[in-house]
Amino acid sequence: MKHRAVKRRSVVVGIGATAGVAAIGGIALNAQASDTDSGSSSSDTLVFDKDAYTELTTTVTDTEGTEHSVTYHFWKAITYVAKPVDEKYQSLIVSVPVKIDGTTVDASNAPILFANSVGGYMPSSVADATGIGAGGMTGGGMPGGGAPSGAPSASASTGTAPNANTNATGGATASNQLLALAAGYVVIEPGARGRTLKNSSGEYYGTAPTVIVDLKAAVRYIRFNKGRIPGNTDRIVSAGTSAGGAVSALLGASGDSKLYDKDLKALGAADTSDAIFATGAWCPITDLEHADGAYEWNWGTNELSTGKQVDQAVSKELQAQFAEYQASLKLGGLGRFGTLTARNYDAYLLKQYMEPAATAYLAALSASDRETYLAKNTFITWSGGKATFSWADFLTHVGARKKSVPAFDAFDLSAGENNEFGAGTTVSRHFTAYGAKNDSTGLSSKRVASDIPEKLNQMNPMYHLERKNPGRSKHWWIRLGTSDTDTSHVVSANLAAAANGLGDDVDHLYYWDQGHGANTDPGDFITWIAKVTGHKKR
Repeated sequence: MKHRAVKRRSVVVGIGATAGVAAIGGIALNAQASDTDSGSSSSDTLVFDKDAYTELTTTVTDTEGTEHSVTYHFWKAITYVAKPVDEKYQSLIVSVPVKIDGTTVDASNAPILFANSVGGYMPSSVADATGIGAGGMTGGGMPGGGAPSGAPSASASTGTAPNANTNATGGATASNQLLALAAGYVVIEPGARGRTLKNSSGEYYGTAPTVIVDLKAAVRYIRFNKGRIPGNTDRIVSAGTSAGGAVSALLGASGDSKLYDKDLKALGAADTSDAIFATGAWCPITDLEHADGAYEWNWGTNELSTGKQVDQAVSKELQAQFAEYQASLKLGGLGRFGTLTARNYDAYLLKQYMEPAATAYLAALSASDRETYLAKNTFITWSGGKATFSWADFLTHVGARKKSVPAFDAFDLSAGENNEFGAGTTVSRHFTAYGAKNDSTGLSSKRVASDIPEKLNQMNPMYHLERKNPGRSKHWWIRLGTSDTDTSHVVSANLAAAANGLGDDVDHLYYWDQGHGANTDPGDFITWIAKVTGHKKR
């Protein structure tokens, strides 16, 4: 088969990372992939065509500012299920490096970065991608690409990104994918259906649990094609931001869970494992049934950008619900902190995350810049090379909260998460008892629908971690900005504590003064992948 050769140029802006260059350049991966036949239980349509690629060349600038020429084989959109509902979204693209800085590399047994571009639980598509990192969110519409349905907007922020690797609306930035490619890894980017998709009958076909079912089907496609698709299919590492971070965490926590079998079978997904090896999650907005309480515990006293406070009676009721939920988890904090409760979580966040984040930020500044920053932020005590401050002062420093109350299950059904739990021709539904009880839209029933509890279980990584799912990922990379008020800081901290409590490897930290979608150490993530997968650099 004749393959086209195309040259391109890609740039990853170098910020914050110190180890990215160590994983880049002249990497020969010599181990051979397994030649074991994957069986014939799935349709022939799920067999990966190893020859159907285009050869492309791009330039990747690493986090140190060094340019690398990367030649790679690119497979355009491949449908990953035998019975797709909408191929525009149920497809994936594959990028495999073959030459880095003039040196031939063998990626046949390299780690696979599985990078989703989900944001706001909106549809994401790679159907028109012509190279690595070209997938992204779409507005949705009817199957095959009709007009956007006009469903409620995503609840993620759309403010100015504080740095070049931040995506304030969620979804993927190309940084991880490009750096992974230049490190010699295989990069696979899946599309997935999302909450705004509506068919000609007015029925929504991308609401919960569709997004996680699609991503699981994509993982099954990869694993089914072991020995055909390049890369080590036993070393799949997921990555995602915001809602994409939530489903990345969910993918890691729910590996091989039977909760999804019926939906996967209906799509004609490959009959194999959907477990992944490691999870990368940036600012995951998850644990949605408890997210309102967690948000009020964190940001309840912070004013909105208008200068007004939210309804404090509602806020306090939700805070009480969070306290009850947190106590039921019986989670121990990282660093031998003890059991995490609503009473001590502020002290835990300060000790484990906020003060270390501020310390790392200040330590990296020049003496004069540090002096200037501290003069503007007098709430910080800088002594012995460490930053300390109070929780109250930290909240004041962050400033305005992003969301009203309730933040996720809005009484007026206006939140994107309400749409995520829509069904049939109903655009939005309540998914918590508190939200349904206080509905302000005139619904006849003040109770959540009977199908909601199962959908919540299917969408919540905590559900699977609490049950010690044996098929879960055992390696976790979790990141969040300290100024991110799109969600509560306890959401990712609970996720990390739950995984850590099971003995999993957890690398969790916060980026000081960064907002929603921040990813200021992408090179370190690439190096971490090599470490946890056992991938050896030449």
